[in-house]
Amino acid sequence: MRVETKEQHVTRRDFCRLAMTASCAAAASVLRPPVASSGPQANAKSEKVYPPGRYVDVHTHLGQTWNTKEPMTVEHLLGWMDANDVAQAIVLPLVSPESSSYLLTSDFVLTETKPHRDRLIPFCCLDPRTSYSNGHEGLVAMLKRWVDQGARGFGEHKAGIRFDDPRNMALYAACSELKLPVLFHIDEQRNMDAPGLPGLEKTLKEYPQVVFIGHGPGWWASISGDTKQADLGGYPKGPVAPGGAIDALMDKYPNLYGDLSAGSGAGAITRDAKFGREFLIRRADRLMFGTDFLAPGQEVPQLALYRQLDLPAEVQAKIFRDNARRVLNP
Repeated sequence: MRVETKEQHVTRRDFCRLAMTASCAAAASVLRPPVASSGPQANAKSEKVYPPGRYVDVHTHLGQTWNTKEPMTVEHLLGWMDANDVAQAIVLPLVSPESSSYLLTSDFVLTETKPHRDRLIPFCCLDPRTSYSNGHEGLVAMLKRWVDQGARGFGEHKAGIRFDDPRNMALYAACSELKLPVLFHIDEQRNMDAPGLPGLEKTLKEYPQVVFIGHGPGWWASISGDTKQADLGGYPKGPVAPGGAIDALMDKYPNLYGDLSAGSGAGAITRDAKFGREFLIRRADRLMFGTDFLAPGQEVPQLALYRQLDLPAEVQAKIFRDNARRVLNP
């Protein structure tokens, strides 16, 4: 049986319209971004990959610091990091005459760390008493030269003037413009201040965009509310009184952090074990693991201390590495 079919007539206009539609569909299929096979894989590709290790150490040095210490080489520092599960370390210059026996320049630190920037993260520093021209613009240009070479922060800031001296304030203004975090040392000879740290507070108010990271005897003595002037240059013992300047300032200023390195950092936590552990948990978002490792054979109390404290896992993660990576982007 023959079946009659109706003949289909396609005009030139219809043909062009259909051809254009097919062409657009084909182009869309090529340009459309591929669908990720799963959420975690897509996120993993966009996240920065860090070297393995439990810690980011925010306070180390290369070269010879004190005349009684041996020089620290890149090879020794990396070997020590490998042996102690340290993924990355901030390497700090020392450029003020009060800061160490031998000066360690920003150029030296940038050169030494350059082959290992995945693990050794350089900071830069400038003594506030340095001569320079063109005021604020000149100072910014000097620091920017190091920033362009890879410096991620300013420090160790350890100069023999008051913390809020106008020359220091000029440096903080330059760091604010360049978005450089400042890791500072306070005691009775460097960046001097008074009980309660009023000079630091003045600075925090004036430069709210700068992240300030506290270190040194004067900073860590201020964990206690009964700190005396003499305590700012030493290592106080005994129970911690409530109302210390560190807690008070951290409550008011979100740009203030603490570097737990050196004997001053370890001593502040161990002088009153109950208070110290509670402080670490309470301030877990503002504290950063550090050692001040600067010479071969140096004892580092932080490594044993934090194994003994039995801190919650989320607190360990923040203090040991996450805060440093969030703030410093190493």
